[in-house]
Order: sequence, then C-alpha cells, then structure tokens
Amino acid sequence: MSTTTITVREYARLTTADCPPSLDAHQVSASAFTWLCELQSRLGKGGAHLLELEGQTWLRLDSLVGVVQTPCGTTLEVLPKTFSDAADVHSSRKLLRKMVAALLDLPSKEASTAALERFDVPLTEWVMAQFVQHLQQLVQQGLRSDYVRLEEELPFLRGQLNTTAQMRQPLTRAHLFHVRHDVFSPDQAANRLLHLALERVRKATAQPETWRLANELSHRLGEIPLSRQPEQDWRAWGTGRLMTGYQAIKPWCELVLGQGMPLALKGDSLGVSLLFPMEKLFESYVTRALRKQMASGFMLHAQSRQYSLAKHDGHPMFQLKPDLVVRDTKGSAVTVLDCKWKRIDQARCDKKYNIPQSDMYQMLAYGCTYLQGKGEMYLVYPRWEQFQAALPAFELPQALRMYVVPFDLNSDKLLLGQSAAFLQAITTAMPN
Repeated sequence: MSTTTITVREYARLTTADCPPSLDAHQVSASAFTWLCELQSRLGKGGAHLLELEGQTWLRLDSLVGVVQTPCGTTLEVLPKTFSDAADVHSSRKLLRKMVAALLDLPSKEASTAALERFDVPLTEWVMAQFVQHLQQLVQQGLRSDYVRLEEELPFLRGQLNTTAQMRQPLTRAHLFHVRHDVFSPDQAANRLLHLALERVRKATAQPETWRLANELSHRLGEIPLSRQPEQDWRAWGTGRLMTGYQAIKPWCELVLGQGMPLALKGDSLGVSLLFPMEKLFESYVTRALRKQMASGFMLHAQSRQYSLAKHDGHPMFQLKPDLVVRDTKGSAVTVLDCKWKRIDQARCDKKYNIPQSDMYQMLAYGCTYLQGKGEMYLVYPRWEQFQAALPAFELPQALRMYVVPFDLNSDKLLLGQSAAFLQAITTAMPN
C-alpha cells in the first residue's frame, strides 16, 4: 500500500478535485475523503468537531491539530496557524510540539527548545522518537521486575502444593504435581504496556533511526508479553517509590497508545494518530507559563469550579469554569483570566476587534461571581501580526474592568502594555 503525507493547517480545505497544493488547500484521495467524513461522524457523537462538508468534493477542517493516518495510507498532518499567514511549516511544527509538551506537563529540560528542534518531523514521529529514547534509558537503568504467582503442573515439587487440585489428579498423571510458586519476572503491567507501545512504534515509524532503535529494544523486551488488556494494565501501573524511573516515559507511552489524550484515535489498524483541540493546547500552555511568573503570595488555579450561573430547585446549575483564577494567601479570588485560541484584529474597532460577544458575556458572569462584581479581568488571545498590544480597557457593569491582551508564544509572556496595572503587580518578569 502506497503512503502519502499531506501537510496543512487549521481551517484548511481538502478536496478530491485538482487544486494547487498549499497549507490552506490540498487534494486528497476519494478513499481518504470518505474516511475523514466517517471519522467526523464518530467524533461528532462525543461533541468533537474535526471538519464540515462544503458540497460534494470539499471539506473544511476545524481547529483540531495533530496527525491522522487513514487506512488507505494517507497521513494528514494538521498544524496550528502561527503569527502570520506565511507558509512556515517549521515554526508551526515547533509551536505544536511546545504546546503538547505543556499539555503533558513535561519537565522543563525535556520541553526545552533544543529538544524540540532536534529534527523537523511531524508530531507523531517526534513522539515516537522521544518514546524510544526514554525507553532506551530505562532499559539501560534496568526494568523493574516483580514476583508473579504461577500455578502449574511440574514433575517435581516447587513452592506450595495445591492439595485441592492434586487430589483431583487422575491416576494417569499421578507423577505430576500441581504447585504454586513465585517467579521474579519483568512480566508486570508497566512493562507490558511499554512493549505494546514499542511494537506500535516499530511498525509505524518512517524514520530509520527510530526504527533501528525500536528494533534493538524489541529484542531486549522479548521475554515480556504484549499487553492484552491495556485498560487493566493502565490501572495497575504503579506510582510508588520503586516506579520513580518510569515517570519520565509514562506520558510518551500514553501518547503512543492513545491513553487519556483529548482525541487520540484508537483501533482501525492505524499507526499513531493524535488530534488535539487548539483551544485546550493554548490554555494549557498559557497556564504553565503564567504559573511560573506568579509573584510571592499569589497562586494560579486552573479550571476553578467554585460558582454556578444559577440555582434551580435548590441545586446549582450551569457551572462557571474560568480557565485561570488568581488567588491570594487567604484563598480569595483577585482576578480571572480566560484563554481563547482566536485571532483578534486591533485595527477593526468598528467590528469589535472580532471579539465574539459570547466571550464578553462569559467574562461578565465570571466577574459577577468570582470577583463579586469588582476588579480587573483578562481575556487572553494569541499574539499575531494584527494583535501586538493590549486593547484599551472595557468598562463592564458594576465595578468590573476587562482587558484584552495578547500572549506571545515566543517569549511566553502576556503583553500587558501600560494599563493593566494589577496583573503587572502580581506577576514577575512581565514586560511593560
């Protein structure tokens, strides 16, 4: 089966008709087109939106990014839009890897720029390379073994005799003993999952170095069976002191096996297919960056669930979950931030800067509940060519003031300008 790799970005249009290939439009095979439509039908049942149809021969992607591998051999790489509309694949891939690293909450060393720029490959190849490199380090340190209880029939006594089974032994097998005994073996849940992930990488990777290393490791793990019940083995993955050496590889194994990822695709005999909502990636990235910049005495809390919009029959309904709430030492909310992966145009004042009215309603609800109708709030959008500085404050009902500010994905800073004095005061290393 021939393979085809197509690289596009968010909101690109795909078609079965002839068209000049670009990051915003590309031709796909009829089988890939049909399969993507079927995939949207499955994802739509869970509330996810991958694409929408435009007639019989066109479809438009949504804001999901990552890599999808179709059964017919087409690999569709969907990149985020960066700071301009220029066709910069390298910068888009680099940005996607940075955001995935933040979502996985990887240590700073692993998420460093140098680690992210080792080679310019799609997301899945980067994930598979990271996995085999971590597995190689773990194998060199030594895989953990556990005592495993075995029940078997042996021609000699070993361990404990299973008297119940032995009494039922037919005369023709009286020379054999039913025994129970413990064997010190690497056949344990985490190792079985690692072997399963390794086999998937070995079959899916197109990078020679990744395949070579995966093939070598496959021989090293040969005595460990593949996980036959992954869900059960994930629950049995230990977290104690003896599993400390497995902490670094676990997120990479989860990515390869599609465990707990926002829209990781499982089954269908695919390779490693991963899709992430850009809104979630952006929110996770901003959270990780700002948490490091909080001044002493303030804490950043993600996805707070303290208040609801209404009460009905004595029960709270329509829970309000701002992306970020900053609290002081007493636990009181001092400001609220919400992150939106949308493009704001600061030159379009007549069009309300392209800010959706729903975002304003949402912030008003947060301010009236979390801030008791008094204080500063912040809507955070990504910086790009047409949004380089914070907008003038929006005066909201009661004593609420809201700022719309850009987040620079290069410097990992909010560009607050001179006006948002309160947030300036509670953060460190924030530019003026």
